[in-house]
Amino acid sequence: MKNKINVNNIADSKKITTLINKLYPICRSITGKGFTDSLKILQENMEIKLSKFKTGSKVLDWTIPKEWNIKDAYVVDPDGKKIIDFKKHNLHVVNYSIPVNKIISLNELKKKLFTLPKQPNAIPYITSYYKKDWGFCIEYNKFKNLKKGRYHIYIDSKFTKGNLNYGEIVFPGKSKKEILFSTYLCHPSLANNEISGPCVSTYLSKYVKNIKNRYYTYRFIFIPETIGSIGYISKNLNYMKKN
Repeated sequence: MKNKINVNNIADSKKITTLINKLYPICRSITGKGFTDSLKILQENMEIKLSKFKTGSKVLDWTIPKEWNIKDAYVVDPDGKKIIDFKKHNLHVVNYSIPVNKIISLNELKKKLFTLPKQPNAIPYITSYYKKDWGFCIEYNKFKNLKKGRYHIYIDSKFTKGNLNYGEIVFPGKSKKEILFSTYLCHPSLANNEISGPCVSTYLSKYVKNIKNRYYTYRFIFIPETIGSIGYISKNLNYMKKN
């Protein structure tokens, strides 16, 4: 297969950086507005077909969870200072946290705080997709200096019956045999662990689109981790095994 494709016409550092900058700040999860907004951004670059699984659907031996969305979350210290703020960085809240609004002691708060002692200036990424819980993530250097006293804890999140969404692009070839590219799109504000995959897949799909007389069929899917893969496999297993 010989194709002369000018890669520079498909992607350059400015185009990819622009896409990264659009996706990076969004608070994504395995469901919810952040994920669908991110798919819409990818649709600006490629004709991605959107599909979904409804809340409660059985996919193999898993169940599609309720849709999670969050508006705000913060922790206010005894001096009235907001020391953890979701609006400044969405990694500060444990993903899929239940709503909370209460005053607790420092000892109680510490049980719900996550840190990275070996990376003292980094905010961890923690999730609680399948267990009703809540928590916050904080830089270890800030954690060490927390004062004794009462802390105001607030998480404005909501669980609703909705959908788990995913995106898909298929480029037919002469053969029904497929080459499959799969990437996650559910992690918020994580460049290496998340943003790199969807961005590379987007521009790789642009490259594949320009291949003339493709022999193989190429499929690109943009899904949420684990549950998205399980859902996709449950729906397409026989076809995938065949092709």
